[in-house]
Amino acid sequence: MLQSVIFDMDGVLTDSEPVINAAAIRGLREYGISPEPADFEPFVGMGEDRYIGGVAEKYGLAYQLEMKRRVYEIYLEILPEMLRGFPGVHDLLGDLRARGVLLAVASSADRIKVVANLAAIGVDLAWFGAVVTGEDVSARKPAPDIFLAAAAGLGVAPATCCVVEDALSGVAAAKAAGMRCVAVATSFPESALRAAGADATYPALAEVTACDLGIA
Repeated sequence: MLQSVIFDMDGVLTDSEPVINAAAIRGLREYGISPEPADFEPFVGMGEDRYIGGVAEKYGLAYQLEMKRRVYEIYLEILPEMLRGFPGVHDLLGDLRARGVLLAVASSADRIKVVANLAAIGVDLAWFGAVVTGEDVSARKPAPDIFLAAAAGLGVAPATCCVVEDALSGVAAAKAAGMRCVAVATSFPESALRAAGADATYPALAEVTACDLGIA
């Protein structure tokens, strides 16, 4: 029986992909390249080092940690006017909490982004029994490490967890961790998410219920 739900953040709880995309484009332009929004798609869900670094390398630019720092500066600047929570976030989290379900966030983003994003949409970190970020693991998605760490933080077996994801790399990571995975088609088509191994797909988080997650 499933007893816990692990949420990815970007593209699941927060509609932040457009925000980080805009910040990364602006930031990388300061290093002399002109990336396009679509250049970042292969790196969605892999954390900002790869998200920014992969595109920098595509344009022949060696990745430097200062690039991420600059992108985060821009991100936090534009966050208040651009970031939105997805419809249904508070309803679903509230229902799960009322049922006594253990909750976790497992995001490849750095902690500074996780804290800022959730605060901006009115989601309290205290609602989650574990919060794992990309800084807490050595191997990012599609490796299963971040979800295994979240399960360990909750004190539950991986097989009792359901992951909610939006990225192909995240779906692969959840399945590699031995967990059920429900995917929402905010970043990739449902067909691609199913091909990546998702157990169920939905057009939006607002259509996902506790029952859909395997919670009785």
